[in-house]
Amino acid sequence: MIFGLSSKELEVISFLEFGEKYYFTRTDVKNFFKNANLLSFYLHKLMKKKRIIKLNRRKYFLVPIKAKKGFWAEHPFILVDEIMNGSGYFIGGSYAGYYWKLIEQIPREIDVFTTKRQGTLSIFNIKINFHRTTQNNLKNSFQQKIAGHSFFILNKEKTTRGLKW
Repeated sequence: MIFGLSSKELEVISFLEFGEKYYFTRTDVKNFFKNANLLSFYLHKLMKKKRIIKLNRRKYFLVPIKAKKGFWAEHPFILVDEIMNGSGYFIGGSYAGYYWKLIEQIPREIDVFTTKRQGTLSIFNIKINFHRTTQNNLKNSFQQKIAGHSFFILNKEKTTRGLKW
């Protein structure tokens, strides 16, 4: 359910929407607020109203106005790349197998291998499992593009060996 927006919230959302800046940081919108406290207050209100989603410490995702009833789906590879700020990770496991057309069923979870974090995260009904790996294993990744956005995925040879038949 979408709640009413104040004029300040509408101003910020309009600025981001017209600029097609769906992934943004606090510095992108700080000019709209007098100080950091007001910025934090309005970002918190927008998160409660489900108009923005916090991806990591510094990055947010704007749910577009055209989203019906506040629901939106973003491509999982783009979402993972934005969460990881475009470096230090690769997508592996069954989702890599699906990408390389080694399996046909769309996996329900994404396995992300990174040196930075571990644990799970659920965004847009997508469960993201973060696994620790070494810097040396990141060399097994391959950069690809989808919808004009690049991301890192485990190469096909390693994916084939990693899938359990």
